[in-house]
Order: sequence, then structure tokens, then C-alpha cells
Amino acid sequence: MSSFIDDIKQNLRKSDTLQKLIIINVAVFVIVNLSQVIFQLFKINSSLYETIISHLSVPAALGTLIKQPWSMVTYAFLHENLLHILFNMLWLYWMGKILVEYLGNKKLLSTYILGGIAGALLYILFFNIFPLFEPSVHSSFALGASGSVLAITMAVATLVPDYTIFLLFLGPVKMKYIAAFSVLLDLISITGSNAGGHIAHLGGALFGFIYIKQLQNGNDLAKGLNAVADAISGIFKPKPKMKVAYKNPASRKSASQPDQETIDRILDKISRSGYPSLSKEEKDILFKASGTKKS
Repeated sequence: MSSFIDDIKQNLRKSDTLQKLIIINVAVFVIVNLSQVIFQLFKINSSLYETIISHLSVPAALGTLIKQPWSMVTYAFLHENLLHILFNMLWLYWMGKILVEYLGNKKLLSTYILGGIAGALLYILFFNIFPLFEPSVHSSFALGASGSVLAITMAVATLVPDYTIFLLFLGPVKMKYIAAFSVLLDLISITGSNAGGHIAHLGGALFGFIYIKQLQNGNDLAKGLNAVADAISGIFKPKPKMKVAYKNPASRKSASQPDQETIDRILDKISRSGYPSLSKEEKDILFKASGTKKS
């Protein structure tokens, strides 16, 4: 068992941000469902399982939310249904790969976390404002990564609206049409049985759009979140061991290897003006760094 856990830890260290998000979602899904099986086998009170789920899901009732503010983040990693997590993780992988290609790993994490929070806020707002939801506001909870995934989808569509992907039975479809269809589908479904989920989708999509537009204007809405993430990763990052250095010209870093500052400058230019605005030299630099760059 210890060897198995060590393998998981090692894979997590080697994986990029997109892979980590998927691994965390899948791990939470497995743990939650295994817990339910164990509770049933030992005839443990089912209310214990329901309590765990409700404390990880985001509630619509403000009084309950005050007692569990962490749920505005944890709900975006929680799934109970296999098809729910399957479709969310597939879309997260497809859309996440595109976003990382243009903006890097940090922007993917920011969009996922803040998009999920935006989805939760809109869900809570709607359920506390509109009379339609008044009877269920105290019993309603939302869970799932859909709001975060829609935030990433809308961010990609806003950044590169003409980016084309191939869909089964439909063929090539531009991102702007995929995003527009998703938003329209959620809009006409907010009075249905899964109203909370569709409202959260819209909140995530709205954040994805605003986030990219602000980036293009030179304003990073996730600057604070990035600083916190960097501080946390710095705490857990192992200190480098002392090494004896020998002067060896052959082992020096190649002058052609782009530095992180240059890469960040190019990524910022993409977020402001799009990929086509890059010069040939900048595209070559980004291409050389694509296999090794981490952000």
C-alpha cells in the first residue's frame, strides 16, 4: 500500500496542472463512492454520508454557507455520478489543453478555481432573489466541475473564437459557436429540474468571458490567487541539496534556450492581442519552450 501511495505522489509531482485537476476530481469521486459502499456494508447511518456530501457541496442558503465557506471551492471537485464526472473531465481535458497552449498552466488553474466560485455565487444569488426558487433554497446544494469547465470553455472561445475543433457527427466547429450553444442551452434550462447546475454553468461562463477581456486590457483578475498559489507551492517545494559546481563550458545552458521572463512576456501578449499578433521570432521561442516550460 505504501508503495502504491508513493507511486501516486510521484505521478502527481510529475504531472502538469491539467493532469492534477483531473486526478484530484477522480480521486475525490473514488473516495466518496467507496465511502458510500463501506457505510452500506457496515450499515452505518446513511445520514453520515449525506452530511459529508452536504459539507462539500455549496448550499444556496446563506445561513448554511456562512458555516461552510470552503464549499464554494470544494463543490467544484465533487461528483457522485459516473457520467457526470466522465463528461466534465473529458471537456476539462479538451478545453484545458487549448487554454494551456495559449496562456500557460497558471491561467488554467485561475480560471478553474475562480470560474467555480463565480458559478457558486450566481447560483446562490438566483436562489435567494427569484421567487421560483424560494421553496427549495434551504434544501438546495450544488456540486460538480461544470461551472469551472464552462469558465475554461468560454475563456478559450473569447481568446481564440475562430479556433476549430472536430466534433463527432458535426465535423469542424469554431469555439465561438460551441460556447454560444452551451450558454443558450443553460439559459433555457434554468427553470428545469437541475436549475442550480445550469445557473452555476452561466456564472462560470460569465467569469471566463470577463477574465479574458480583462487580461486583454492588461488587468489580471487572478493576480491575488496566483500569489497565494505561489506561496503555498513554495512551502511544500523541497529545498535543493547543496552541490559542488565544476566549471565545464559543455554543461552550460544553451544560449538559445528562452528564459522564463521572455516566455511570460509572449504569453501576456497572446492574452492581450491573440496568437496571430506574435512575430515569427516570438512563435519560434514559444515553440522551443513548449516542451519544457512550466508556469
